[in-house]
Amino acid sequence: MQAIILAAGMGKRLKELTQNNTKCMVKVNGVTLIDRMLHQIEKQHLSRIIIVVGYEGKKLIDYIGTLDIQTPIIYINNPIYDKTNNIYSLALAKDWLCKDDTLLFESDLIFEDSVLDALVNDPRETLALVDKYESWMDGTCVKLGDDDSIEAFVPGKKFRFNEIKDYYKTVNIYKFSKHFSETHYVPFLDAYQSALGENEYYEQVLRVITMLDDPEIKAKRLAGQRWYEIDDIQDLDIAESIFTPDEDERVRLLQGRYGGYWRYPKLLDFCYLVNPYFPPKKMKDEIRANFDTLLTEYPSGMRVNSLLAAKNFGVHQENILVGNGAAELIKSLMGYLDGKVGFIRPTFDEYPNRYTRENSVDFTPDNRDYSYTADDLMAFFEDKNISNLIVVNPENPSGNYIPKKDLLILSDWSKKKGIRLVIDESFVDFADEPNNTLIDQTILEKNPHLFVMKSISKSYGVPGLRLGVLASGNAAIIGAMKKDVAIWNINSFGEFYMQIEEKYKKDYQAALVKIRTERDRFQRELAKIKGVRVIPSQANFVMVELDESISPKELLKTLLIKHDLLIKELTTKTNGRNYLRLAIRNTEDNNVLIRALKEELD
Repeated sequence: MQAIILAAGMGKRLKELTQNNTKCMVKVNGVTLIDRMLHQIEKQHLSRIIIVVGYEGKKLIDYIGTLDIQTPIIYINNPIYDKTNNIYSLALAKDWLCKDDTLLFESDLIFEDSVLDALVNDPRETLALVDKYESWMDGTCVKLGDDDSIEAFVPGKKFRFNEIKDYYKTVNIYKFSKHFSETHYVPFLDAYQSALGENEYYEQVLRVITMLDDPEIKAKRLAGQRWYEIDDIQDLDIAESIFTPDEDERVRLLQGRYGGYWRYPKLLDFCYLVNPYFPPKKMKDEIRANFDTLLTEYPSGMRVNSLLAAKNFGVHQENILVGNGAAELIKSLMGYLDGKVGFIRPTFDEYPNRYTRENSVDFTPDNRDYSYTADDLMAFFEDKNISNLIVVNPENPSGNYIPKKDLLILSDWSKKKGIRLVIDESFVDFADEPNNTLIDQTILEKNPHLFVMKSISKSYGVPGLRLGVLASGNAAIIGAMKKDVAIWNINSFGEFYMQIEEKYKKDYQAALVKIRTERDRFQRELAKIKGVRVIPSQANFVMVELDESISPKELLKTLLIKHDLLIKELTTKTNGRNYLRLAIRNTEDNNVLIRALKEELD
């Protein structure tokens, strides 16, 4: 068996990275694609490697000469690489195709050894390597029969997003038997190129062949093995996070993305917080039905969006502000605070990170659950001379909850003390207590020192829309903040969501019942795991304490590398103590995490 690598292309989408190098000389984690690929091929003990070069071909040949590859390498030059596509490069190597069984590669791929092993070790002689279609994939797809027959090739221009559940993406690695090349591929390659020219793709020949009664070629489906195709700098960035050999570095790179994990479709995210039971399908369908309009039309300005928020939350327009996520509103609000600010630790770092340390006064509960009451806060801050107090309720990450009646007592105390009180109730809807919101016109009017923050992203399960609100009886500051943020600070999708949200109130309440039920079950199951102590939560997440012998950082790394699960470890928030925060997802996902934790800890 031999290998053929197509490496003539210019890789223009990688821009400056390929100004003086061919695409396969781009480095991923310090190793060039061609270096990695050639050493992987060498492990298969093949008879030869044929490489079709073109753009910067001499530089590539000279570089490969430094790699100490023992397998004989034969180079074929494509002198018109800038005027042809890969069908011409493969046609230049067609005589070699007929000499031996062949593994065919495109040179812009990075993959695990197990990907190549799966193809080589399959006893079937002629195979196209494919993987279930995911959103990051681009290029030719196929539809398969139950017997792995290729029923259709789907080029980009015939791609239909409503059919993606049926698609498999070609990995651009193939195994051709010598017989297949002689009787099928090379004759059809000659005919296709003669009829349609040299500016085509070799997959089109396979598309024609699969229409035969006996095409010989089948699909080889991958089963979780990792690979990536690198066409641009975004692909390069993702590939580095997937294929770094340093496990600690992989954790760091993934954590540093702060979201966007749909690019890692096998990853289950228990770090970022959502509502797994909302929005309902009908609401999603309504948004989809209006997609074209929302994509191509400007959103309304702040005045209209404040009106929508006022309608949804039952307050006056001048008392509420809409933000591009609560984070935008937190940044703006913290700029209006002066004097000392009281914080509770551990907490959502977006608040203390927006204020100077010298003017911050921290209260840390003196117990293993990090629990506290309104009385605890009033007793601690009574003599601290603070001008502002920020309370996240339920608290993040502990899930500690202060009942509404006690918050109102805290509000009265802070009002008498001349303290501005900020209550972040982003998670309050998940608590068992009904009607516990402070976004109430009567409460706001009686307490102009009170500011109530709410992340719609977290409560309503729409983090991609980036929505949050801030309500207060202090219309002057709310008005000033409206001028502080951009007039179009939310997009049309966010505005439309607020426009239709009220129709789905019953669905939202039903979703809250589901997540409370699942939270109770999740906590019970976690408590059964050796070395895990569950801190009762009233939010859509659970904080747990691990035994001293268990390292949260090492457990996070193990879950990510071995199980594709991302969790939040809290050692930096808890002075090195062994705590985790686990988001509550649906039952199926939660069971995956529970099984993984049992496997690693029991």
